Amino acid sequence: MATILVVDDELGIRGLLSEILSDEGHTVELAENAAEARASRERLRPDLVLLDIWMPDVDGISLLKEWGASGLLSMPVIMMSGHGTIDTAVEATKYGATAFLEKPITLQKLLRAVEQALVRPAPRGLPPPPLSPPPAGGTPLRLELPPATVETLPPLPGLDAPMVLPAGPQAEQRFDLDRPLREARDAFEKSYFEFHLAKENGSMTRVAEKTGLERTHLYRKLKQLGVDLSRNKRNGF
Repeated sequence: MATILVVDDELGIRGLLSEILSDEGHTVELAENAAEARASRERLRPDLVLLDIWMPDVDGISLLKEWGASGLLSMPVIMMSGHGTIDTAVEATKYGATAFLEKPITLQKLLRAVEQALVRPAPRGLPPPPLSPPPAGGTPLRLELPPATVETLPPLPGLDAPMVLPAGPQAEQRFDLDRPLREARDAFEKSYFEFHLAKENGSMTRVAEKTGLERTHLYRKLKQLGVDLSRNKRNGF
């Protein structure tokens, strides 16, 4: 597994990427600006950097160029942006980025980009090319927008069947249906996800595949329902 540095000024993005990559077995270091990124890169010598383009102090493209000009671009760098254009992506790859991810980042694209970056030879800090536009007739860069996520609720289990509740979430449970629809639905969804987290030993990736939800959407859903993710990981249900 790899040591990955995630650089993003948004706390929620840093936390989400850290959760996903840690769940895949990687060691994750977080930085919220260019200054912290420089210090972490020098201290850790990460195997991979996920670098946001738009940051308040020094933008990601400038930091990428700085590392390249200083001979510090010894690891692959994946650029991220929620407001990227084709020109931005071309510029990022021109200065040494191995990939460009458009936010919101889907689980599949994130893991595929990380896997591909880790098996490619890392750039070696070559001098940056001159600041000139790409030559006419060059190969255009294709950006894929993430597909829309459609959530489909699973069928309700048999609610009338009696059950015994041993330790751990069970496949069949009884629910109080004499309550507002929203409360009943939230109670069912919480039990549903707790059951699958327990069954998959707390692996968010396997639960996402099992339930058919995007990993990022699943994480937000669990937080919204108040599911204790740390408890599932500690107990390894």
